[in-house]
Amino acid sequence: MNLYAIRAIYMFEMARTFRTIGQSIVSPVISTCLYFVVFGTAIGSRIQQVDEVPYGTFIVPGLIMLSVLMQSMTNASFGIYFPKFIGTIYELLSAPVSALEVVIAFVGAAATKALLIGLIILVTAHLFVHIEILHPFWMLSFLVLTCVSFALFGFIIGIWAKNFEQLNLIPMLIITPLVFLGGSFYSISMLPPIWQKITLFNPVVYLISGFRWSFFGTADVAVAISLAAIASFMLFCMGIVWWIFKTGYRLKS
Repeated sequence: MNLYAIRAIYMFEMARTFRTIGQSIVSPVISTCLYFVVFGTAIGSRIQQVDEVPYGTFIVPGLIMLSVLMQSMTNASFGIYFPKFIGTIYELLSAPVSALEVVIAFVGAAATKALLIGLIILVTAHLFVHIEILHPFWMLSFLVLTCVSFALFGFIIGIWAKNFEQLNLIPMLIITPLVFLGGSFYSISMLPPIWQKITLFNPVVYLISGFRWSFFGTADVAVAISLAAIASFMLFCMGIVWWIFKTGYRLKS
């Protein structure tokens, strides 16, 4: 494996993040703080506790997951789309770098950025509420798996997109609504029975439920099912990426 090539692509992508630190890191953190102010204060004054957890604390995992999902996708999709847009993707494809090394570098950089933002938001949350993490190992595991999975998904979006409109289509019109309707700011047990069943078709529910369990020990869905769901999604994305490089879909034309 060409570790030098992986490191070069990885460092290039990470350097782009720190050149635009305001947009890449500061902006998501400020947005999350605004969510704390709006939801934690306005709604928290009406809903004191959810599953015996103060509402302001209860929404922390959902807010972290919201930022991590979006940041891992957008960073990975833009990271591979921009070389396509300016034509440098052909230099990368002709270089002595395997498809696996390209994916590891781009996806690894996007996942690192999202993980960094998630941890910063977790630290920032302590300024607003008191947080105790019951299962820190599983919290970090869920966070890393989510970052990698959705970075892979974003990589697929970046290859599929033909323009900047398509690049933002799936994250904004599909993923964002799924996250908001996936229990980020509430427990699905608060919904009417029929809507609880419908909500279980939302894959994001399993991610947020498992991540929230690592904080508070309570979950809407069994933790084993949450782990199986995110592992299955990761394998599914890996399969699509393998097919893309095997066929050259939207890479060689």
